[in-house]
Amino acid sequence: MGVSREPLVPGGVLAIDAGNSKTDVALVAADGTVLGAARGGGFQPPVVGVGAAVDALARIVERAAADAGLRRDADGSDSADTGTPLVEHTSACLANADLPVEEQQLEAAVHGRGWARSTRVANDTFAILRAGVDAPRGVAVVCGAGINCVGMLPDGRTARFPAIGKISGDWGGGSGLAEEALFHAARAEDGRGGPTALAATLPAHFGLPSMYALIEALHLETIPAARKYELTPVLFATSDAGDAVARSILDQQADEIVALATVALARLDLLDEEADVVLGGGVMAARNPYLMDALTERLTARAPKARPHVVTAPPVLGAALLGLDHLAAPPQSHAALRAHYA
Repeated sequence: MGVSREPLVPGGVLAIDAGNSKTDVALVAADGTVLGAARGGGFQPPVVGVGAAVDALARIVERAAADAGLRRDADGSDSADTGTPLVEHTSACLANADLPVEEQQLEAAVHGRGWARSTRVANDTFAILRAGVDAPRGVAVVCGAGINCVGMLPDGRTARFPAIGKISGDWGGGSGLAEEALFHAARAEDGRGGPTALAATLPAHFGLPSMYALIEALHLETIPAARKYELTPVLFATSDAGDAVARSILDQQADEIVALATVALARLDLLDEEADVVLGGGVMAARNPYLMDALTERLTARAPKARPHVVTAPPVLGAALLGLDHLAAPPQSHAALRAHYA
């Protein structure tokens, strides 16, 4: 498909934030006005393949274009059929774009749709970072189902980690916290470990009388494995009640977050400078007091000028801001875009 014609939105950005569970798309004008938006399901190329994943993404883009009144040209034909790009630039921040080779593969697939004259694909953690900083400078640690960290500078330098699980040295997020809580609770009940209230609070969440019953239910899948994520709030509540083992698990999570952040800061020569450390994902959004205090104390000890804060803006804002950055849009365009999502 050719993309030589003037875009339907000159100087505009197609912003895509595609996570494992949901995808947000926004069409943004050069002045920062959001013209159209749509939400759809998760983006999982490892499960369905790159082609099918981008096909699903295309349907959400079509809905966003329709919301902006751009789905069809004046003659009634689809704009995609005429080779006319929607916008100047596509900024796509995608889950499962963990390695540079994956970013390149996904970028080629997305650009091939002809939505824009230029395309940039990045890991979705970059959207969270950009949403949480006033300029493209700082570090983000995302602690959701898993854990990831990225950093960026205005000159284009980045810091990142593979973040694909234990084989790349990762621990934490909702999955890691739940599994660690189950580990200690099981050992407390059978005597291999020290006592912890988790042995009672975890099975009680599912209406079960013991850890043995919970282990059996998870093993036989009468409780789906995906429901293990429900145990993270139980871990938080048990910690809030003063349980030492629960708190030790949160201490471990704080250590992991700080290790990622300080390494990224050091790679970007920001360790001794004032810099934002953006905290995102469901575990961070919970703002558990013990975890937040522990990570702030540890981060301050290793990076005294770091400014940790939990991001509240939606990641699609970050994807759109990265697009405006790419097009060297003026500050007022960035301000207008942020105002839309405030």
